[in-house]
Amino acid sequence: MKLIPFALSMATLASSAWVQAEPLVIAHRGASGYLPEHTLEAKALAYGMKPDFIEQDVVMTKDDQLVVLHDHYLDRVTDVAERFPDRARGDGRYYAIDFTLAEIKSLRVTEGFNIDEKGNKTAGFPNRFPLWKSDFTVPTLAEEIELIQGLNKTLGYDIGIYPEIKAPWFHRHEGKDISKAVLKMLKEYGYDSQESNVYLQCFDPIELKRINDELLPAMNMDLKLVQLIAYTDWNETMVYDGGQAQPYSYDWMFEANGMQQVATYADGIGPWKPMLVDDASTKENIIIKPLMKAAKASGLIVHPYTFRAEPDRIAPYADSFEGMLDVFYNTVKVDGLFTDFPDKAVTFLHQK
Repeated sequence: MKLIPFALSMATLASSAWVQAEPLVIAHRGASGYLPEHTLEAKALAYGMKPDFIEQDVVMTKDDQLVVLHDHYLDRVTDVAERFPDRARGDGRYYAIDFTLAEIKSLRVTEGFNIDEKGNKTAGFPNRFPLWKSDFTVPTLAEEIELIQGLNKTLGYDIGIYPEIKAPWFHRHEGKDISKAVLKMLKEYGYDSQESNVYLQCFDPIELKRINDELLPAMNMDLKLVQLIAYTDWNETMVYDGGQAQPYSYDWMFEANGMQQVATYADGIGPWKPMLVDDASTKENIIIKPLMKAAKASGLIVHPYTFRAEPDRIAPYADSFEGMLDVFYNTVKVDGLFTDFPDKAVTFLHQK
């Protein structure tokens, strides 16, 4: 539970330990550069790379179970369209919330794909794990927590979890309180205080405020909360008005007092990396955007996303993946970052 606005200076002091700590490596959807995202296999491989945290994106099933999927639909990473061809909604998507856990468990999971103009599946990242090879399934949040906690026990590490509550606005509209369900599970597994090795993130500011102001106090919990930041036209968060969904405006977060407002209900932000470093930057002139300074001045930790090693994902102001890491860790001085290649980030920090 965050402090109220007039005590913001105390919040800044309290968070200074995080700001000054060694920078973190957060395994984005596991070791997703090497194995299909969010599978238990990707999480086990990520664990072996010794990041600080492993991420979980959480959505809810028809029978109120929590599963780990990046999207609240199934068709980008599974064979749901072939297995259940008549279960798509009017927009052509197959939503997890329309399927029971047993049905979802029966699906095959693969590397993320797109459908081309001829109806063929094409890998989103062609040089990653080949489509439809091996045997992967959708894990539950409980299965993943137990895997990480079990490995913490057997290997003696203390790797944390970094769950994201996906599209709570959508789940609410469908009659499900995913936030309460996620918090209940976190508490059951011992994640209930600021000292717990967990960050809880969400793109939805309305819901994150509700979590901080209402749900955490009611459940006698106090977790570190991270406000993920999108641009409004991404339609990442929607608000229903008379039954019609309209995009939530993130514009206020980029205004002069935006980060001060975020600091009243969250401990940190998760911005897209171009929100921190202008793509117009060059190797000789790194242009750090105002959001970084504003976040630090408000006592917020900063964990940008997503760092990928494919050549076409290297920022124009860096020659390599490691060069991009160097900019963010050593020039921008972020507190941590999300990467599909946690081994490369861990190696980079150790070499430093």
